[in-house]
Amino acid sequence: MSVPRVLVIQNTRRSGPRRLGDWLRADGLELDVRLPFDGTPLPDRLDHDALVVLGGGFMPDDDERAPWLGSARSLISQALDDERPVLGICLGGQLLAHVGGGKVQADAGMPEHGSTSIQLRDETRDDPLLCDLPSEVTALEHHVDAVIDLPPNASWLASSEKCPHQAFRLGSCAWGLQFHPEAPATAILNWDADKLRRHGHDRELLYEQALTDEPTAERHWRAMAAAFARTVRERHRSRSCAAWRPPPVGEGRLSS
Repeated sequence: MSVPRVLVIQNTRRSGPRRLGDWLRADGLELDVRLPFDGTPLPDRLDHDALVVLGGGFMPDDDERAPWLGSARSLISQALDDERPVLGICLGGQLLAHVGGGKVQADAGMPEHGSTSIQLRDETRDDPLLCDLPSEVTALEHHVDAVIDLPPNASWLASSEKCPHQAFRLGSCAWGLQFHPEAPATAILNWDADKLRRHGHDRELLYEQALTDEPTAERHWRAMAAAFARTVRERHRSRSCAAWRPPPVGEGRLSS
């Protein structure tokens, strides 16, 4: 059986899949990472088994600054129609919300930066991605834009003190996350210290807290990545079995 392939949309130079990519590859997935900001075209059709859309400092409909976002929205829509697994992170989660009929607001007024406490809701008990995590986890946040209205029929999975919609699911296998499970504590060292100060944060203090939280956080997000990979493999296997048809009676037999 072929290896499941995942299309990864990287929206900025610094927003790569990082440890999430390592985890998914270790769990048997092949990643096709596209860099549309560098001129790499996105495919017209989603021929991959799953889709991962990473973060970036754009709004979901910011087509003037990021002209590839229209293609990204189309690919998300195709994945939803075909029930192919989707994982949207930060901007990726906002794109999923936008495509699904939710509302994303720029500069929503309650920015989050650094290691942040996230509360999982009761709905995660039956969620394939988050069901094995404890009721409170930490993850890196780095955003001012936010999903303020979830899409109709979305399952609301997690919240934080400043940002209610930290995680949600559309359908059976499309997840949007506001936080960054892929980012280690060292990512903070690349953040703009002056912008952080304007939001009342000291970059070194954020880094120190993230280092303290990282061992537990990494274990949690490794488990989430394993659950996503498992979902991708199971759906890939189901499609492969559905595509195979037994030969008509009397054909395909070995001669005696």
